[in-house]
Amino acid sequence: MTIRVLIADDQEMVRTGFRMIVDSQADMEVVGEAADGAEAVELARRLRPDVCLFDIRMPRLDGLAATRALAGPDVPDPLRVVIVTTFDMDEYVYGALRGGAVGFLLKDSGPALLVEAVRAAANGEALVSPSVTVRLLEHLATPRSQAAAPREQLTERELDVVRLVARGRTNEEIAGELYVSLSTVKTHLGNVQRKVSARNRVEIAAWAWESGLMR
Repeated sequence: MTIRVLIADDQEMVRTGFRMIVDSQADMEVVGEAADGAEAVELARRLRPDVCLFDIRMPRLDGLAATRALAGPDVPDPLRVVIVTTFDMDEYVYGALRGGAVGFLLKDSGPALLVEAVRAAANGEALVSPSVTVRLLEHLATPRSQAAAPREQLTERELDVVRLVARGRTNEEIAGELYVSLSTVKTHLGNVQRKVSARNRVEIAAWAWESGLMR
């Protein structure tokens, strides 16, 4: 199945570059482009792409606000948004992930990582630039009081899965390390999302670090 991608960036040269990268993949196609955040939200709601690639600093509506509008906690049928930006700032990273983004890349990450992030998002997984991931995990390593208690107690195997998600493992890697099937991993993740009120694996990872599970 072809992954349908929407690109939003106020620089035409960047949009052209991303389009060339995406369209060069046999399993992807760009279905729309937007030069500002408001247009991006309108196009995304109309086209319902599989993955949205959003810059942060855009006219009319920035990428963080556009992400919240399409993937935020109050959105009933959220889209999958990957932030691709020049600005490696903590508040942008946390704002994007808390706003519902399933990925955060720097524009100098390279074509291969961009393609990997699109595929990960389309598969319901997440990818964050390695340099950002290290700092993010360091920041979350100190347990924080706002980490909500789970609705139900997690099983030992579910905790194993959560720890591996928080270490950045993919579903396939988790299945290999725990010697279980891919469908079993997905079942555990679904149970964990329900129990800790997480919308995606990024929020599961954040919960793991903030709750002190990773100490």
